[in-house]
Amino acid sequence: MLKYFWHGTTADTNMKLLIVESPSKAKTIEKYLDGAYTVRASVGHVRDLPKSNKKAIDIEGGFIPHYEISKGKEKIVHELQALAEKAKEIVLAPDPDREGEAIAWHIHELLREDKKVKAPITRVTFNEITKEAVTEALNHPRDIDTDLRQAQEARRVLDRLVGYDLSGIIWQKVRYGLSAGRVQSPALRIIVEREREIRAFVPEDYWVLQANVETKSKAKLLLTCVEEPRDRKEVDRILSIANKEDWLVKDIKETEQKRSPKAPFTTSTLQQAASSRLSFSPARTMQVAQKLYEAGHITYMRTDSTTLSDIAVAGISAMVIKKFGKEFLETRAYKTKAKNAQEAHEAIRPTHFEKESLGMTEEQKKLYRLIWERTVASQMADAKVLKTRVVGNVTTDTIPDFTVVGSQVLFLGWLTVDEAARGEDVELPVIKKGEPLTLLSFEDIAKQTEPPNRYSEAGLVKELEARGIGRPSTYASIMKTIEDRGYVEKIGRSLKPTDTGEVVSSFLEQNFMQYISDTFTASMEDKLDEVANGELKYKKLLSEFYTPFLKEVKEKQKLDKATTLEKADDKYRCPKCGSTMIVKLGRGGKFLSCDRYPDCDGALTIDGLEIKKDEPIGIDPESGLSIFTMIGRFGPYVQLGEMPPKVKGKKQVKPRMASIPKEVDPTTVTVEMATKYLSVPRTLGVDEKTGADITANNGRFGPYVACDGNFRSIKPPLNVYDITLEQAKELLAQEKKPRGFQKKTK
Repeated sequence: MLKYFWHGTTADTNMKLLIVESPSKAKTIEKYLDGAYTVRASVGHVRDLPKSNKKAIDIEGGFIPHYEISKGKEKIVHELQALAEKAKEIVLAPDPDREGEAIAWHIHELLREDKKVKAPITRVTFNEITKEAVTEALNHPRDIDTDLRQAQEARRVLDRLVGYDLSGIIWQKVRYGLSAGRVQSPALRIIVEREREIRAFVPEDYWVLQANVETKSKAKLLLTCVEEPRDRKEVDRILSIANKEDWLVKDIKETEQKRSPKAPFTTSTLQQAASSRLSFSPARTMQVAQKLYEAGHITYMRTDSTTLSDIAVAGISAMVIKKFGKEFLETRAYKTKAKNAQEAHEAIRPTHFEKESLGMTEEQKKLYRLIWERTVASQMADAKVLKTRVVGNVTTDTIPDFTVVGSQVLFLGWLTVDEAARGEDVELPVIKKGEPLTLLSFEDIAKQTEPPNRYSEAGLVKELEARGIGRPSTYASIMKTIEDRGYVEKIGRSLKPTDTGEVVSSFLEQNFMQYISDTFTASMEDKLDEVANGELKYKKLLSEFYTPFLKEVKEKQKLDKATTLEKADDKYRCPKCGSTMIVKLGRGGKFLSCDRYPDCDGALTIDGLEIKKDEPIGIDPESGLSIFTMIGRFGPYVQLGEMPPKVKGKKQVKPRMASIPKEVDPTTVTVEMATKYLSVPRTLGVDEKTGADITANNGRFGPYVACDGNFRSIKPPLNVYDITLEQAKELLAQEKKPRGFQKKTK
């Protein structure tokens, strides 16, 4: 481990400087230290690789990164240096993971550049922001962990090299402006592979058979066949026998089962549970968890460990015995499933178990309660459930069995605190084996097998973790990247690849499968772990990867440009010359182009609508400019006036544009409709409190009203074209709904 203690002349003052990365974290810690330290925040990373790849990494020199102060961070760096000059002691306390170690190192390097800084610089970490944890950490300062820091640097450099080289060849061979990444591309591939499975799926018919029977005591039971026949003849056979013969209770079996609690939360399982229980997206979950952590309510939220400290287990034990009784306590140690569990070394848990509700907002309170329940339940006794399985059949036993299962909780155990996991008891009437049953009705419900579901964000996180792709700190950013790039769109909770996403993934699979495969990506994560553990050198890892990778990228430069994706269906013909069509990728996604292009420029949308170029639908009565209907990246839109030619060195002034609503056929848009669409954004009036304009506009996620950075969605029956100032004020006055998945109301 590299020594970073800096010995020199002691500063004139007695000020001790503690630097963290978050202002909220700084505020919380400062309260605990009673003025013993001046606490300041770096507000995240202070340095990063420059955007230009030419000067970012010295590959020949040994993959040496060249860092620059991040844009907008100059003032913060100057303030930290000025404070450090006056300090007699400097302590760096960013988060306890690779990213935090890297932030600490970058701050250290910038402080060292200031020759007026003479104080020694040390590093401390704590897994929770409590007075006890912070005080304990300050009593045990250490050096910056060079191995941990270099593991983060290796990841950053790897991602830059892979991203730039793969993106560069995609720009050349597919389309300018597209991108690829070391972790985002495998995630996209998984989504695309699922979409192909869905398309290739051939549904099969099957039948669910149900017998509604009555017992001697006139109690009714709904029995379901244990088999689901795929043949109508078998259904008719069972139906015929069921209606002709007498029924009886063939068997009754009671079993006592145990339900054990789940392990405390890791980053992945928290995101999954928050999605299913609270309808939070992974990104939203991490934002809310960050606030809880910075307020000192929970431990660090980026972890793949399920371990609880002895102090935590003791705290839970005392609380469970006091609140529920000794019989509800059963302490457990959970084995972390992740192959190389790292980041922080404890599960996500509350810092004070006696507090069942904490948080400033409803979202924070809900997530805190979820974490509290899971952690406390993990150290409680098994629930005991009595399962009763009743089997019915005809007396000749010539058809498959029909069953119903009842359940009754005998001992709640951990379900006492996690009521949502309990489910409902299913009560069955008192009945005996051999008792006759009367068939009241028989149903044969025709169904079809269904394709696999698309991944939800939480489902994809689970899949990435299972395949060893990514780490706790990267899951939410992977989701954000593939959505922001336009490679994936969310339909409800499901992730569906866009045309562009499918094309990019297909190109990478055909030409760089080795580098976006599960095995390669997971293997690289393992090697980064080896760097963090001091078992593998930074330079060795990068050189062993980059030399063959660069060779392959150069070989692919010989590929022809992938302009044509496939031959279009014969039913589509060129609107200009009648020739066959081919599928191509444009900025708006796939479209159909004449196969004689460039001799003929006839084109259709992927749905077969004609794309007419330079033909206005009419003239705007106010401006006198031509109005065009166009197809763009986010769908059809109207444009007022022509696009001016690009002039080098001058900013291009684009004409006014507006989206055409999804329910409107672009070929039916009139001048009157177009002027209506072009009327947004609309300025409705002024807010009396702030003096800011209140506007109505269409956005990527639908129509909305806005005022001074405050936004609210416009929902039917209101619409963006007719909403009044008063209606907009009413919307803006409503409490803002959280982002993420919203539960459907029944």
